[in-house]
Amino acid sequence: MNSQKTTLAKVEAGLPRRRRKERTFRILGMLATAVGITFLVFFFASLIADGSSAFRQTFMQIDVQLREDVIAPDGEPDLVYADFDGLVRTALREQFPDVSGRGDRRQLYRIVSAGAGYQLRDMVAAEPDLIGTKQTVWVPAASNVDMLIKGNIDATIDESLRPLSDKQIRWVYALMEEGRLERRFNTALFTNGDSREPELAGIRGAVMGSLYMLIVTIVLSFPIGAAAAIYLEEFAPKSRWSDLIEVNINNLAAVPSIVFGLLGLAVFINWMALPRSAPLVGGLVLTLLTLPVIIIASRAAIQAVPPSIREAALGLGASQMQVVFHHVLPLALPGMLTGTIIGMSRALGESAPLLMIGMVAFIVDVPGRLTDPATALPVQIYLWADSPERAFAERTSAAIIVLLGFLLLMNLVAVIARKRMERKW
Repeated sequence: MNSQKTTLAKVEAGLPRRRRKERTFRILGMLATAVGITFLVFFFASLIADGSSAFRQTFMQIDVQLREDVIAPDGEPDLVYADFDGLVRTALREQFPDVSGRGDRRQLYRIVSAGAGYQLRDMVAAEPDLIGTKQTVWVPAASNVDMLIKGNIDATIDESLRPLSDKQIRWVYALMEEGRLERRFNTALFTNGDSREPELAGIRGAVMGSLYMLIVTIVLSFPIGAAAAIYLEEFAPKSRWSDLIEVNINNLAAVPSIVFGLLGLAVFINWMALPRSAPLVGGLVLTLLTLPVIIIASRAAIQAVPPSIREAALGLGASQMQVVFHHVLPLALPGMLTGTIIGMSRALGESAPLLMIGMVAFIVDVPGRLTDPATALPVQIYLWADSPERAFAERTSAAIIVLLGFLLLMNLVAVIARKRMERKW
């Protein structure tokens, strides 16, 4: 009796200390969560603050005389050799007739984008009847003008410290007073490929390259990964070889992604002579990268199926193949698809292995086939982040926002698919 009282007294004496430790642990857990959320909010806030302005672009209104002697000197439109840039420069000179001197005119020409001439060419190609008429068109302004309008260039500092001269700033303000400058939604960001000019650069080529690579990856990795998981979990005999394969699969899931890029460079490009910087090669490399993840996730989903399902099917006379494909696989499929989508999300965000196979090249054209030269969205972000122009910095943040949007969408699809297909037993 006395021993019981002594034990009870010791327990009661230790309760305050244990409760203090529990409270301390909870406080530390809440503090760690708050710190993580704070950093996450700061990251997204800074990203949106830097990249949101890239979704709007400054356009300039000019009155262009589509002269027939320039565009169609022989009676037929010459869209290849016609000097559309000269027509744009003439329109600027007419807008500012007081500008004289070669140096001042060169500064004047730099306030409009180099893509203005291409826009006129496309307009004439779509409507040849416009030749010989005077048209009022909105063309993209130069990137420095766009930065000035967005407040990213301080017009009050010394002229030598900013990319726009005092004269150029006066011309820009004059256009603003006349209502000839306007900010619009930047469709070029989503419809154009990469460009040396920030105001013309877009992510369409990178998005299409990523899409083609993901198609190749999902077509190869899911069937191979699911088949390997089913065999290892349901059919492979337990032996040293199967244990060795399982250990190697787990090790491959932790291998740095750049190693897979080196493997792809050695096998797919140097040995198989596949085209460098092609979505086909990128998809093959990403397939090697995602296969271990898919196999591990698929095996975990198969292991989660209760043994009673198998035993009941076997008891009713089903073969091993029927048990797997008629009973186990339908129940494990939601988890397998979830692991596959998570693997695809990882593949979408990878850049290191793609750099090794040449997808870091400057690609202007949008790829139309699996073998066309292309880049990927993470690599495009890397290229823009390395550019010195201030306008590319906001486009880098905008591309990151788009990439994060795709990743969130893929993870949302994984959650919804799992909820829809999940079966309870």
